[in-house]
Amino acid sequence: MRYRKLADTDVTLSEVGFGVWTVSAGWWGEFTDDQAADLLRRALDLGVTFFDTGDTYGNGRGETILAKAFKGRRDQIVVGTKFGYDFYTNPDLNRGQRERPHDWSPTFVRFALEQSLKRLETDYVDLWMLHNPRMDAIQKDDLFALLEQFKAEGKIRAYGASLGPAIGGTEHGDQAMKARKLDALQIIFNLLEQDPGRRFLPLARERNVGILVRVPHSSGMLEGKYTPETTFPPSDHRSHRPRSWLIEGLQKIETLEFLYEERGMTLGQAALKWVLAEPTVTSAQPNIYDLEQLEEFAAAPDLPDLTPDDLQKVAALYARNFDLQPASV
Repeated sequence: MRYRKLADTDVTLSEVGFGVWTVSAGWWGEFTDDQAADLLRRALDLGVTFFDTGDTYGNGRGETILAKAFKGRRDQIVVGTKFGYDFYTNPDLNRGQRERPHDWSPTFVRFALEQSLKRLETDYVDLWMLHNPRMDAIQKDDLFALLEQFKAEGKIRAYGASLGPAIGGTEHGDQAMKARKLDALQIIFNLLEQDPGRRFLPLARERNVGILVRVPHSSGMLEGKYTPETTFPPSDHRSHRPRSWLIEGLQKIETLEFLYEERGMTLGQAALKWVLAEPTVTSAQPNIYDLEQLEEFAAAPDLPDLTPDDLQKVAALYARNFDLQPASV
């Protein structure tokens, strides 16, 4: 494993982090608390130190699982969690694709932090992020004054914003970085979905913002396991995508074989190496469902880096849409 310092903070993250949503939210299979904790502890054994969760994941379950997994080992891990959604008032609202209401008031934000600290069984959070904020939240001076106060109180070490989902919260990363001095910005960014993320990178470099990458495998497309016959259960969000998403994605992947064939790495590992080739990226958080996948992704940082020629080839392919052939009628 390799590690990178987050912007100008004293927080250091593993290049590959663990997105706790996969073992706590129930959207990628069911895990008991013990099964989830075992997988998290194995991740730490493999050098993964950054664990990224959110207070809404399983209505707090992501945080309580972290506390269970690392009881007595808090100093060995870096905890990232998120805030902003009021799931306390309507705990059952966010079923399916509906979004809970945000509450950015100082009273609620302080309450949310105290609740997260209780569930995490700790007295500080290493990285606290606004969860899917729109610009109205970024523009709240009282909110950011409170975040600075929490830093001064030692309750958080760094703060940032996690952008998404597709319902309107992914396009304003540059505006957010211009408006506030964020320590971190979490975005969707991968070989197949480079926009709008790549637009944010020069400004992140200029303003010394650490980029965290979620969905580095493009909703599983870059894990190398899909075939034209792949189907998804009705509860899986990918089941709602048109079939063309699968077929065209597989066609694009065929053009990327040069990144990993005969290099002793998998497509999933090459996808992570591509993300980590961007110097503004501090850490990537792939979806991890099982031990085999954990071991595959955790090994990626120690594999040989992609070359400048590799990166130029990818840029050229992306510019011409990966030589995608028109679908047959």
